[in-house]
Amino acid sequence: MPSLPTVTRAFDILPYQLAAYPKPDAIAWKENGTWQRWSTQEVIDRATALSYGLLRLGVQANDKVAIVSLSRPEWVLSDFGIQQTGATTVPMYPTITVEDYRHILKDAGVQVALCSTKDIAGKLREAGGPSLKIYCFEDVPGEGRFQDLLADGQANPDPTTLDARKAAVRPDDLLTLIYTSGTTGTPKGVMLTHDNLISNYRSCESAIPLDSADRALSFLPLAHIFERMVTYLYLMRGVSIYYAESIEAIGSNLKEVQPQVFTTVPRLLEKIYDRIEAKGAELTGIKRTLFQWSMGLGNRFDNQRTPGAWYDFQLGIARKLVFSKWQEALGGKIKIVVTGGGALQPRLARLFSAAGVRVMEGYGLTETSPVISVNRFDAANNVIGTTGPVVDNIEVKIAPDGEILTRSRSVMKGYYNLPEQTAEAIDADGWFHTGDIGELVDGRFLKITDRKKEMFKTSQGKYVAPQKIENSLKEHPLIEQVMIVGDGRKYAAALIVPSFENLKDWCPKNGIAFESNEQVIKEKKVIAEIEAAVDRYNATAATWEQVKKTALLPRLWSIESGELTPSMKVKRKVVTKNFEEVIEGLF
Repeated sequence: MPSLPTVTRAFDILPYQLAAYPKPDAIAWKENGTWQRWSTQEVIDRATALSYGLLRLGVQANDKVAIVSLSRPEWVLSDFGIQQTGATTVPMYPTITVEDYRHILKDAGVQVALCSTKDIAGKLREAGGPSLKIYCFEDVPGEGRFQDLLADGQANPDPTTLDARKAAVRPDDLLTLIYTSGTTGTPKGVMLTHDNLISNYRSCESAIPLDSADRALSFLPLAHIFERMVTYLYLMRGVSIYYAESIEAIGSNLKEVQPQVFTTVPRLLEKIYDRIEAKGAELTGIKRTLFQWSMGLGNRFDNQRTPGAWYDFQLGIARKLVFSKWQEALGGKIKIVVTGGGALQPRLARLFSAAGVRVMEGYGLTETSPVISVNRFDAANNVIGTTGPVVDNIEVKIAPDGEILTRSRSVMKGYYNLPEQTAEAIDADGWFHTGDIGELVDGRFLKITDRKKEMFKTSQGKYVAPQKIENSLKEHPLIEQVMIVGDGRKYAAALIVPSFENLKDWCPKNGIAFESNEQVIKEKKVIAEIEAAVDRYNATAATWEQVKKTALLPRLWSIESGELTPSMKVKRKVVTKNFEEVIEGLF
């Protein structure tokens, strides 16, 4: 058997899969109601054609080429096609503002952009001006066509030049420039090398038990380093990647694809759970009793210790009668759900694990390519409420002030054009300062407690960690978003956005007409229910961490309003400014 290709650069992954696990469905997507598939060879051929097309455009080594699109097959082609020319990919979220596009395009010096839709092309054109070369996956009048770029490359191959470009790329060369979401300021360009990404998926390989017979459903944005690294891991393991049609179609796509794995963010699991709970509330008689009994068992589930043989017997029954329907809703073959990008409510991890769906919560940052720790598939290495053991070949230590520091080959090269901020983030000994506060439970399991920059001090001189409070309150099904305020004030207070979707079901059952968001947040029963949730949290909190006052808001914070980052994190400064009067009214 011939030896397998050595993988030292990201574009080496495709020939590796061809040699080790040649797939008829390396990548699949749904088009006009039918699943379409590309084999490993077809992906390679198309990525190579794109590389030739980019060479003919004049793209040089180290040039910056943007990719702006939701996740789809063309995104993957773009990624590998750009890499092979020696150029650097600059992925951007489709949801960011024109101002953010303008900043990134200028800062990175982008001359060519590959994008999907007319709306995105319009924002790019406005931000980049007439000199920006734009090629669209879909037909957009006045802009270049991605298919024409591919066809030009196919018709005019230049293997000598391309082979020389590929040979010149070194593992420490820049692979991608990813601009952080910027919860506190202007986005910074994170420089990640080929070796950064490759070392990270290798660190994670042993943690995620997958093989070449498995399928993955992908729906998180490839602009986010988490989904991108996982994509490389899938390709290396021969896992077929199926792209969901949309967030709204995930439910039907899961049933069609029947994946063994998908990656997600906590909010999506929360929505899945909320739908399950709502359906359970509609049951009557013995079915309702069985549902509530099963949920009670699920809330007691613990990977580390079982309550006993009687509990295990009951859980077996619950899995057959109730939890099997959860499995069916996720396609029927799901083995693993990997979640990251924010804290997962422990009760969700318990319930899904009780249902036989192993939830593996992880932790990392763009600057660390990204994974630092992840809970494992085996129960002994999966502690609910933590982000699991540190992955292979990654060092972690807790600084005296509680900040998590990490050192590894996965740590970024630095921030683009920002040497001072790079030196501030990575100390002289190579430790990256994450900005997160945490601890090592039992010396092994990493637990994140808050963001260092988000902690504030009351006028009484007491420090408050808002994230811990927010995560606790969001466990209530009627609470969707929370932001704790109180910096320099006498006490902590909460801005709360109710779950209006859940309130539409809850209100009629409690004798309330749901007429509008503005009306429902003034209803005494709604206010009382949410205040009761706050009281339950307060009963477990230190005096200075208790929430003394709350304000209900009539609309969700969103990316479009500028109050959330593309990765759904709250921009605290923006929310504070937008609701300044409301906040003042709390003190």
